[in-house]
Amino acid sequence: MKAVINRIIPFSSVDGPGNRTAIFLQGCNIDCRYCHNPETRGMCRQCGLCVEQCPAGALSIEEGKVQFTPSACVQCDTCIHICPHDSSPRTEELTPQETYERVKSQLPFIRGISVSGGECMLHPDFLTELFCLAKKDGLTTLIDSNGTVPFCSYPHLMEVTDGVMLDIKAFDSEEHRALTGVSNETVLSNALWLAEHKKLYEVRTVIAPDLYDTERSIRRMGEFLAPCLAVNPFRIKVIAYRPMGVRREYADCRVPDPKYLEKMADILRSCGFQDIIII
Repeated sequence: MKAVINRIIPFSSVDGPGNRTAIFLQGCNIDCRYCHNPETRGMCRQCGLCVEQCPAGALSIEEGKVQFTPSACVQCDTCIHICPHDSSPRTEELTPQETYERVKSQLPFIRGISVSGGECMLHPDFLTELFCLAKKDGLTTLIDSNGTVPFCSYPHLMEVTDGVMLDIKAFDSEEHRALTGVSNETVLSNALWLAEHKKLYEVRTVIAPDLYDTERSIRRMGEFLAPCLAVNPFRIKVIAYRPMGVRREYADCRVPDPKYLEKMADILRSCGFQDIIII
């Protein structure tokens, strides 16, 4: 059992509580128009275009496959900027055991691991085995997900998962489809199921006023989720759209100012939410 790993961040303070190791899996099943990491969406097709363009000579082709030499890389990101397939050559295919070996050296300094993507729920068996290894060492385990895969279908994974950081891209299903290419029925069902089972750690929503009706979405989302607070207190992250890393065609979309973001937070407060983080 293997998964393609985009990157591993040894120490992160923004991917769940405490200091954590964050693991990003390659591959996603939706296409967010404002995606800030589009190079995590697709798998490498071995076309070789990045090899030709790499200024540092960190890429080569051997037996028809792109090879990456980390020691030669200067992190210029030319390869991911020119890739026509929303992918990256700077990935590794690892087993859960190999992945956890990368975590173990941080054990004295981390509280847990968080796995993101792409969309990590496309690899539930990989996650289950990885989390079992982490649990043996007393680490907490979090999933960062777009919510399009039903969590209730994976009870063993949920047993070894401490919490889920769930994205709600937009509350209205048609706006969600326009924004991501898919509807959000499964996302909202997941939110209720996770709260019922006390697994909903955080809900995240990106505020992109040029791409959907953010004020209406925040209000309806707050009203929908408010009853869950009595069962499973959780926080909401209100995240400003930013042009860094996005596709060129969305680089000029409006960035909401702090006043507008505070307005979104006030709407959530009126619905009963207190644990709100503005980013």
